Amino acid sequence: MLHVVHHADYMAPRPERGTFKFDKYYLVMEELRASGAPITEHALDPMPREWLEQVHCPRYVEQVITATVPREKERRIGFPVTPRIASRVRHTNGGTWLAAQLALEHGYAANSAAGSHHALHDTGAGYCVFNDLAVTSNRLLAEGDAQRILIVDLDVHQGDGTASLTAMRDEIFTLSLHAEKNFPARKARSNRDVGLPDGLDDNGYMEVLERELPPLLDDFAPDIVLYQAGVDPHGEDKLGRLALTDEGLERRDRFVIAQARKRRLPVASALGGGYGADQRAVARRHASSMLAMADENRLYPVAMLGA
Repeated sequence: MLHVVHHADYMAPRPERGTFKFDKYYLVMEELRASGAPITEHALDPMPREWLEQVHCPRYVEQVITATVPREKERRIGFPVTPRIASRVRHTNGGTWLAAQLALEHGYAANSAAGSHHALHDTGAGYCVFNDLAVTSNRLLAEGDAQRILIVDLDVHQGDGTASLTAMRDEIFTLSLHAEKNFPARKARSNRDVGLPDGLDDNGYMEVLERELPPLLDDFAPDIVLYQAGVDPHGEDKLGRLALTDEGLERRDRFVIAQARKRRLPVASALGGGYGADQRAVARRHASSMLAMADENRLYPVAMLGA
């Protein structure tokens, strides 16, 4: 059973400025529903303002919620923050929080949006407004749901915002595998950064992931894994520089789930990046990713959680 978090507000009208397309968010759900796989959809509440303000600058949160973000910050984000966008990002952040709660119960759960790993303390960037990974991590710790959190970021772009927002938190470890020559030009410092060469294929990618992830899970010993499962490492991605295939993405995602669940760890995934002229093809990659992870999760009984 795939437990997936979704809300109608994930789909926002395309703003009058900027190039970002929101089409894939409803197409992902169409692909999931058409797959015939067992799926449970979960509605969510928007992320409370005070939870956002514990990670982001309260003045910036106010600017987003009132749709008064300065033009220079909107340029960094890549689109204007309209009232509909403001509502959307509060819901997508609430979605990652709910996915984490469901993962604690079921072993794996997915948010069908978010993974906004470029958002910084007082501004958004790179199509990201609020950083759901950092906000959810902060709440998991504050609520006592976890004492140590591992953020595995396998988007093709480095999670600079997540790294910056969690840099002073010993309870949060960030792992980023990304194309070294891709955005952002100036990288932040994750706890563990692995810059990958252009054109790296499935086998080369898996060699790195197999080297990095298992010892980290053992040494850091997290209570939960938050997984930024961007599909932009795909060789046909418009904004990627790697060369993974559909099969390579599935190997990657199954490996992350298997390594975590063998260690009795829940995993919550966020959608992350995926770009291209054919939005249906991008949505299909995202849907396949979530379905593969749910299928891998079924091999590990929920009773193992926290055992």
